[in-house]
Amino acid sequence: MTNKMTQIENLLAVLSWGFYKTNKLIISQIYRVYLAISSRKNLRWRVLSAKTLKNPVGLPVIMTKGPRWNTHAIVASLAPISVQSSLSVEVPVAEASAESWTVVVYSHPDYETIANLGSLSSKSGQDWATVQLKPGKYALVLRYYEWGETVKLPTIKADDREVLAAQPLAANVNEFLHELQHNKSLFYRALHYYIFVILKQRDRLPEAWVKREFLPVGDRDNYFGYGYCEKGNVLQFQFDPQLQKYYKIYLTLYNRSSFPTFWTTISQETYQTKPIAQDGFYLLRFRAQSPEATEIISPNDSLWQVNQQ
Repeated sequence: MTNKMTQIENLLAVLSWGFYKTNKLIISQIYRVYLAISSRKNLRWRVLSAKTLKNPVGLPVIMTKGPRWNTHAIVASLAPISVQSSLSVEVPVAEASAESWTVVVYSHPDYETIANLGSLSSKSGQDWATVQLKPGKYALVLRYYEWGETVKLPTIKADDREVLAAQPLAANVNEFLHELQHNKSLFYRALHYYIFVILKQRDRLPEAWVKREFLPVGDRDNYFGYGYCEKGNVLQFQFDPQLQKYYKIYLTLYNRSSFPTFWTTISQETYQTKPIAQDGFYLLRFRAQSPEATEIISPNDSLWQVNQQ
């Protein structure tokens, strides 16, 4: 790429970053009003599904709040919940629904991560996973990994008072994800144009900033690896055998609009993609298969490698 083309791409990336931040602020304000109105009628789990996309604010909220779609988990959110001292999640229902699960507690409406509850921290046989909180309003995001044929979202308690009963959920709720890549909206392309550029120039930028931009609401129970990928190239991944033993490794490819185009679970030490269909980026999620895994090995960059050619 010539210097002039690089300068143009950098300028467009700066404009895209500003466009994203502006729209994130506006859409988050609209979403706050929407939650305030809807929660008066009925506090309920909001499952990421085809129904979400039919809501006028559904897709814009996702694409500005948590745009790196988790294609390997059923995702549901709950907000706002008023808490005085504690919040609890029903463990047996979650355990019966998925091999691995997590509930992230965020402040509301700012969505700062406060705590994690889940299969990696809950004790075997306990009925409730509980976290102590300061008085205030909170939001929950639940993720089910490796779910079964019968799925239920768990009962939630605030201060030992049930605020939401368990509810059944269709196991095929994530089928809608296959349609996302067909979205050709220039709006979402403009929102996320800068991500490809900052990943491409990652070695010249502060790593903490790049991570915040790419993973604004990452799950604390996961480790991540990510980078850009160019059309026509092949990604070759190499993993330490210990990672395969103690972690599930999930790979998702995204186009430049940040819509997922391909995803898989990697179960071998060496994995190679097909030629990339379009410019975009990849995200690896390393999820421990047991609470002891992180004590044995941590998925740092020295334990996996990727070549793009």
